[in-house]
Amino acid sequence: MSAIDHYINDIIVRGGAEALEDGSAATEAHHLLLALATFEDTAAHRVLTTAGLGRQAIREALDREFEHSLNAVGVSLASYRLPHPSRDPERTSAMGASARLAIERGFAASTGKKDLRPAHLLLGVLGTEIGTVPRALALAGVDRAELMARVRETLPHETW
Repeated sequence: MSAIDHYINDIIVRGGAEALEDGSAATEAHHLLLALATFEDTAAHRVLTTAGLGRQAIREALDREFEHSLNAVGVSLASYRLPHPSRDPERTSAMGASARLAIERGFAASTGKKDLRPAHLLLGVLGTEIGTVPRALALAGVDRAELMARVRETLPHETW
């Protein structure tokens, strides 16, 4: 297996762990974003951390997005004590539609598998037009288009 194959597998496995930690039935694009933020020594990680988007900052943005979404339907986290997510260590997380699409977009952003890099996967996740990722980044004050441009700028200069 090539380095990118191992990396993709590691991102999917870590994203699945993030989904299980959330109590989610499926691994979605935002879980992959959290996973991308944990793997150091990649252009994807460097771009995220340079933009102030380490794993903890992304987690906080996702938590704000969750609270904002609940508020949109008239539910206030301050008014209710929600139970902690159910975590079943025996359960595996299926790949959700947004994660599958993010990976497909990542592959499409490269000129072929031999040229695929972690930054391409980040582009795939950031390319999500609707859903949790763009809402969370917007609430965090991140310009998604600018962040994607930064990722694209790294591609010609980064081998990994």
